[in-house]
Amino acid sequence: MIGSHEPAHWVGPPTRLCFLESLEVAPSGAGHPGSHGSGAIEPWVPASGFPAGDGRSELGLRVALTVKRGIDVFGGLIGLLGASVVIFGSALAIWCSDRGPVFFRQKRCGQDGRTFWMWKLRTMVPDAEARLGEVIDQNQMDGPVFKCVNDPRTTDVGRLLRRFSLDELPQFWNVIKGDMSLVGPRPPLPDEVAHYTPYERRRLAVRPGLTCTWQVSGRNSIPFDEWVRLDLDYIDHWSLRRDLTLIAKTIPAMLQGDGAS
Repeated sequence: MIGSHEPAHWVGPPTRLCFLESLEVAPSGAGHPGSHGSGAIEPWVPASGFPAGDGRSELGLRVALTVKRGIDVFGGLIGLLGASVVIFGSALAIWCSDRGPVFFRQKRCGQDGRTFWMWKLRTMVPDAEARLGEVIDQNQMDGPVFKCVNDPRTTDVGRLLRRFSLDELPQFWNVIKGDMSLVGPRPPLPDEVAHYTPYERRRLAVRPGLTCTWQVSGRNSIPFDEWVRLDLDYIDHWSLRRDLTLIAKTIPAMLQGDGAS
């Protein structure tokens, strides 16, 4: 049972996938943090992935990225199997609470702006997206992103799931499919991307992830500009060791519910 049926599409023009090219952004002063767009998606050149820097050769980077994908597939399978009991129990609690859909899928922007369906356990009332206008003025985040800690659309079961990020567990399926990675910037909504500056669009240079630096650094307590800076620092200084470190830090952050809403 799912809560959306709109077909996926592209945000912006189709872009080539290349891991090694650098990015030239900030035309006419639009690329600095905090200078958000008008709402229309403008032509842009995506950052084309993790840079080869830090002494790595092009071949070395490609090997590392192949290993990263292997870790994603293996970790996604283990994660989905390991979390299956929790997902089933959570789904049963959601269904018993209001007899509504158990899963929720939402269109998100992935690498180079390509959209995909991201899966979650439903934590809000079934018509939450239609009621967004009721709470839009309660946004507690700056920048082109919406976060409301005490969102009245969230169900009692949903608050518990969000507290420990259990609603995100179905995204292991997105990882297995290749829409997402275990580690990478969180995938934004297309409406948010429409207001990104070229500087902020560099977040779309790589495959989005289940966790990243932001998730283990306070999450919703961090301003949007700092969130972007952390994501770009991850992209510019990526390594397999850093991925493994962030995965290890995510588990205690989930158990503690740090910065969750």
